[in-house]
Amino acid sequence: MTVTHPTSPKILPFEELAKRLAQRPQGQIVVHCHGDFEVLHAGNIRHLEEARSLGDVLVVSLTPDQQIHFLSERPVFKEDLRAEALAALSFVDFVTVNPLQGPAEAIRALKPDRYALYGPAEKVTRNHTAEEAAILEVGGKLTFTNPPLSEEIHTPVNPLSQYSPEVINYLQDFSSRYSASSILGWLQNARHLKVLVVGEAILDEYHYCETMGKSGKEPNLAARYLYSETFAGGILAVANNVSSFCDHVGVLTVLGRQNGSPDNSELFIRQHLSPKILPTFLYQDDAPTIVKRRFLECYPLQKLFEVYLLKHMEEEGPLVDELCQKLEEIVAGYDVVIVADYGHGMLGPRAVEILCRKARFLAVNTQTNADNQGFNTISKYPRADFICISEKEIRLEVRNRRKEPGPIMEEVARRMGCETLLVTRGQAGNLLFSPKDGFFTCPTLSYRVLDRVGAGDAVLSVTSLCVAQGAPTEAIGFIGNLVGAHAVTIVGNRSSLQLDSLEEHVLSILRDR
Repeated sequence: MTVTHPTSPKILPFEELAKRLAQRPQGQIVVHCHGDFEVLHAGNIRHLEEARSLGDVLVVSLTPDQQIHFLSERPVFKEDLRAEALAALSFVDFVTVNPLQGPAEAIRALKPDRYALYGPAEKVTRNHTAEEAAILEVGGKLTFTNPPLSEEIHTPVNPLSQYSPEVINYLQDFSSRYSASSILGWLQNARHLKVLVVGEAILDEYHYCETMGKSGKEPNLAARYLYSETFAGGILAVANNVSSFCDHVGVLTVLGRQNGSPDNSELFIRQHLSPKILPTFLYQDDAPTIVKRRFLECYPLQKLFEVYLLKHMEEEGPLVDELCQKLEEIVAGYDVVIVADYGHGMLGPRAVEILCRKARFLAVNTQTNADNQGFNTISKYPRADFICISEKEIRLEVRNRRKEPGPIMEEVARRMGCETLLVTRGQAGNLLFSPKDGFFTCPTLSYRVLDRVGAGDAVLSVTSLCVAQGAPTEAIGFIGNLVGAHAVTIVGNRSSLQLDSLEEHVLSILRDR
């Protein structure tokens, strides 16, 4: 006998649900929950049931398949099956797949009276500032559920099942020295740090295409354009990542200005920066805000071609004077200064000298890219407390492809007076060196690599905060690879790192004591 599963009338297209809620009877209280609900376990069910008790109608929006950023080969269950499972719950009134960029945009479109999050308010609110701002914007209220849950409910699947035996052995050995609580302490205690991030603002454009084949008369590839996305990248992405962990974040960067007026990118940038961030924008005349325009095969996600829109800053002039004056004014007021130097001209010798002289704690990455190959090495900074850099980038510093990385790291750390140096090595994980503690290696914790753009920036963002607090070198390696594993599952800089996701991952793979 064949059993069919008709689509539930509770499952509605997003636009239709938005229209229906806009016409709801006066006084009816709509409660909204959002999530991926990849594994619908008892904890989810209790959360949704308690949320329903807070109003008259419970609406659940789902993260679509292409936006799920877990580490395993997810989603195991596609969005239609996840919607069907939710619709089967008697206390769920409507289910929809959210086509927008995250829950905050869904809140603005659906305009619920309550947005319900799971967990204690003091913990949850700081990790969901975008949702809180959105629900207040539509005149609603942020609410919380806190049903009693057991450890088994939190971990419905074996979190180590997709790691190699080598990684499992590493995690078991690491957990004999570090508990989940000790690792989480370095992440959670970063809240009090005042952090300034300095570097170039970059707009990452992703233009999705479907390749058609070779052009009929020319030896070039033809593709059909499908759609595009724009992300706040470069130092903007670093700032957004830092703001997930710190309450006081400043960003200093340069935007383009045409005919005496800022270009159209400034409004987009302000809208895509976390509300926690205090931006300071300087303006380069007759120049665009830097854009990196990438053309990609939609499936699989494979980059075909890139176009950069940029104009290098002059090494001297009024803009350099203004930048240096601003650095002199503000750098010493921050606990941590994070510099992501993409080598497009903003950070010249004068700015570097001020950063090295005035920063209380200076974390630096100098990036190699198509625009600056060989011209943007870490030695342009005479001093750094923490260096986070790829193996290729540190090899460029000594002009040696074959030498073992250990001696190179020792040489660079000694020359720059650096107390902690982290070298990312892709599939090989990372390698750390401290003159006090020696060398540590950490294997990659990634299951799946969707996109590497922004991963190095994410690692720099979080590990800098931990090093500044005095976290052990070995723990820095683990945290760096944990962050990298999350970052490579995010397309471009579509979303920022989230503290609660990292917390859940740490608790799932390390023993607590």
